[in-house]
Amino acid sequence: MSEVPTITVSEIPEDAVVVDVREHDEFAAGHAPGAVHIPLGDIPARLDEIPSTDESLPIICRSGGRSGRAVQWLLQQGFDVVNVEGGMQSWGREGKAMTSEGGQEPQVL
Repeated sequence: MSEVPTITVSEIPEDAVVVDVREHDEFAAGHAPGAVHIPLGDIPARLDEIPSTDESLPIICRSGGRSGRAVQWLLQQGFDVVNVEGGMQSWGREGKAMTSEGGQEPQVL
């Protein structure tokens, strides 16, 4: 297994686009503002929805495991992506902005 490139939550700019690969209920409960939601299992069928950016595209999940697998696979497809170290758990601990669907207090499931 090759080393997966990573980025820490604190290195991600406030206006960065991130791709969230968690399941729908996890995403709905709390996610980064402007995050693109593509569950891990849907990625191969939804490659055209992956945003093109000038920087490496951060991929996030709850703790870094699923996003790490997504990053490995996307790198093989030629995408410039990085795994967000510690996932949304780190995002929440760092106090970065989060939003939810339905107006409840955003949380990381």
